Amino acid sequence: MSWVTWVLILSGVALNAAAQLMLKLATRGLAHFTSLDWDTLQAGVLVLARSVAFWCGMVCYGTSLCVWLAALAKAPVSTAYPMLSLGYVVVTWVSVTWMGESLSVPKVVGIALICGGVFLVSRSSV
Repeated sequence: MSWVTWVLILSGVALNAAAQLMLKLATRGLAHFTSLDWDTLQAGVLVLARSVAFWCGMVCYGTSLCVWLAALAKAPVSTAYPMLSLGYVVVTWVSVTWMGESLSVPKVVGIALICGGVFLVSRSSV
């Protein structure tokens, strides 16, 4: 694959991860809701509609979709799709370093397995 294809794939992964992180930030304002009734749903929608993080996340998702379509046009799906797993690595790293979430040994092992699998898929020629 060409370097342009790799840039498209990795950009799609990064934009998708950014979308997840933005949506997590946007939903922090929903943490105090304890029920799932109509009034709570309406209030939650209003909280999200006023959230810059929510709209940034939606823009990242839309952009990632366009970039991903361009990547799929150039790369075999059997190679490109597993690369989405790198999003788990990015989201975990950012959530630990910037959002104060914890990182356990099982998470580290899981991330190492993901990285190993992505490496093997990226190196295969078939």
